Amino acid sequence: MYNFKTIGEIDLTGKRVLVRADLNVPMKDGRVADMTRINRLMPTLRDLIANRARVIIMSHFGRPEGKYLPEMTLRPVAKVLSQALGYDVSFAGDCIGEVAVKAVARLQPGNILLLENLRYHAGEENNDPEFVKKLAALSDVYVNDGFSVAHRSHASTVGIAHILPAFAGRQMQAELEALGAVLDNPMPKVVAIIGGSKISTKLELLDSLVQKVDILMIGGGMANTFLNAQGVNVGKSLCEKNLAEIARGILEKANLVKCEIILPIDALVSTELEKEVRASVCDIKAVPANSMILDIGPATVGLLESKLAKCKTLIWNGPLGAFEIKPFDSGTNALSEVVANLTSAGDLVSVAGGGDTVSALNNAGVFDKLTYVSTAGGAFLEWLEGKELPGVKVLMGQTN
Repeated sequence: MYNFKTIGEIDLTGKRVLVRADLNVPMKDGRVADMTRINRLMPTLRDLIANRARVIIMSHFGRPEGKYLPEMTLRPVAKVLSQALGYDVSFAGDCIGEVAVKAVARLQPGNILLLENLRYHAGEENNDPEFVKKLAALSDVYVNDGFSVAHRSHASTVGIAHILPAFAGRQMQAELEALGAVLDNPMPKVVAIIGGSKISTKLELLDSLVQKVDILMIGGGMANTFLNAQGVNVGKSLCEKNLAEIARGILEKANLVKCEIILPIDALVSTELEKEVRASVCDIKAVPANSMILDIGPATVGLLESKLAKCKTLIWNGPLGAFEIKPFDSGTNALSEVVANLTSAGDLVSVAGGGDTVSALNNAGVFDKLTYVSTAGGAFLEWLEGKELPGVKVLMGQTN
């Protein structure tokens, strides 16, 4: 398990605590469209308030690339945080400099302040030492509660932890404990379900997982590339035919290390990717030449259910169909219910992660029914690939 300090291990009364959160939330018409990341931040903020800390929250929002862009201000998020907490959250119009210093100076124990977008300054993504010093000057203690940004070597995720005493927030702690239990010390028989559109974006992930899991189920558009590599006609489906040799290489490696690869055995197909369009189920080897594979079929769901019933640990990243458009969410929804039921019965430890995966699980109505769902995208994938995450490494004091 990871060796890191948490906010429960220090007296924070009256101390200035700088919290790295991920408030890069989806906005629609000036309003937060998904509260998941904000809700996940609440346990840390409530703990800090209860301990009478002076809380300073920092985050990025979008990609302003070192420029002030009014559409990327965090100001509206301060209001949402206030509503979620039932407690006033003040806002500083900058994250460093006189504006930030004065706003922090006004904080009383138990107060909360949100700083303006870190990425308005190029020093954030460059991990610039001067920018780091200015951030650190605002605080006595650093808390990272943003696992989803832990794969980035930025000023707010790595640089500042070299200067201030560094601790994991409650969300970071929950992420590391849940993910560590799955791959570092998993229950016997591990299955991974990997979906998504292209294998070109997940080559390292697939290569890593075949060496770590007992069963690897590949779905979504990337399954078409593997099927094509085996000589299966996938019609007009999304398919990276130029990666056929690489796909065969992954299959051969899996065979050598005795990792069972499962590909769809049937599919929901259509000539169009449109809402409520006519679709039909066919055997995977009988896809019409003018059709596209847009979801897994019921036989594939049944096969996966039989495999999951014999496993104890599941890692899931990526939907298995074009779930955003009905009826092509049926396969992912059906499998989601199977996973939720096995988890509720205590027969399966299930951990899922990634932006599209979170959306798919919400669409299926089972987001809260898995053992743990990570809201992280890139960090979750890099963790699955076995890469060292800079923002986690520095929390464990491994700075050399």
